[in-house]
Amino acid sequence: MEKMVTSFWTDRQVYVTGASGLLGSHLVLALVEQGANVVCLMRDEVSQSHFTRLGLRDKVVIVRGCLEDYPLLERSINEHEIDTVFHLGAQTIVGTANRNPLSTWDANVRGTYQLLEACRRNDKKVSRIVVASSDKAYGDQDILPYEEDAPLIGRFPYDCSKSCTDLISISYFKSYQTPVCITRCGNLFGAGDLNWNRIIPGTIRSVLRGEAPIIRSDGKFVRDYFYVEDAVDSYLKLAEQLENPGIVGEAFNFSDEKPMNVLELADTVISLMDRPDLKPVVLDQAQNEIREQFLSAAKARKLLTDWSPRFGLEEGLRRTISWYKEILS
Repeated sequence: MEKMVTSFWTDRQVYVTGASGLLGSHLVLALVEQGANVVCLMRDEVSQSHFTRLGLRDKVVIVRGCLEDYPLLERSINEHEIDTVFHLGAQTIVGTANRNPLSTWDANVRGTYQLLEACRRNDKKVSRIVVASSDKAYGDQDILPYEEDAPLIGRFPYDCSKSCTDLISISYFKSYQTPVCITRCGNLFGAGDLNWNRIIPGTIRSVLRGEAPIIRSDGKFVRDYFYVEDAVDSYLKLAEQLENPGIVGEAFNFSDEKPMNVLELADTVISLMDRPDLKPVVLDQAQNEIREQFLSAAKARKLLTDWSPRFGLEEGLRRTISWYKEILS
C-alpha cells in the first residue's frame, strides 16, 4: 500500500520522546522519510531495538536523558528550535507498573507535566504537541465502546498514570492554551516489538518454534489491536490538522474498531501462520487488568479529514508475521 507522504514535514523541527519504542521507531522513520529534522530524547540504548535495526541513529539528533530531567527538556526544546512535539515516552508495561508504581508515575505523570511545561516556556516556537495516552486512561467502565467524553477513572498503577497524563494535558490547554492533543489507541502491534510478554509477538514466536502459545490471562479479556503503521498515519494526520477548528485541546481515539478476546486473537495468528495443530495454553494468571476495553473512533472519522486505518488487523498481522519470520529465521 502506498505510504502517506506530504510536504508538511519538510524541514520541520520535530521532537520525539520514546523514539526507540515500537510506535516511536516507526514514527521517526516516517518523519525522516518525509523530510523532517528529528530530535529524539532517548534514555536507554537497546541494541536490538527497531530504531537501531532501521539505522535511524545516523539520521536524527539524539538527546541522551530522561523525562524526569526538566532542565534537559527545556534546553533541548529551546536549542533545537522545536516546532512539533510527539510525546510517546512512558513506562508502558502493565506488569512493570504493578511491581513498581513509583517509577511508572515518575515517567508517565511527572514526565508529562515537565515536558508540557518546557513546551509552554518555549511557546514562541512550539506550535503543536501530540501526547500519547491509552485506552487504559478510561479505566473500567460499563458503557462500551469508550468514547472520548467518558470519565477518566484509571485505578491500577498504569491506568492511573494514563488518566493523569490526559488530565495534565487538558489542564495545560485550558490554562495556558498550550497547543496539545491527546491520542488514545488500542493495543499496538507490528514489526519491531520485542516484548515477548505481549500476546502478538509471544504467539508468533511460539508458533515459529513449533510450540503452543502461552496466554497468561484466562483468554477472555477483550481488547482493540491496532497496527503500528495505522497508528503512525493517525499521529501524523492529527498533528497536521491540529490547528483546524475543533481539533486542538481534544482527545482522539484511534482504533480498527474490531475488538476481540485474547483467545480469538491467538487463534487468528495461528490460522494466518497455518498451524492449527498448536493450541494455546491458558495460565489464567493475569492481575490488575480490565476485562473489556475497546474504543469508538467515530470522532476521528468525523473531525479528521480522510482518516481511516490503511491496513487493518488482518493485513497488519500478515505484515507483522512476515517481519518476525525474517528476524527469527
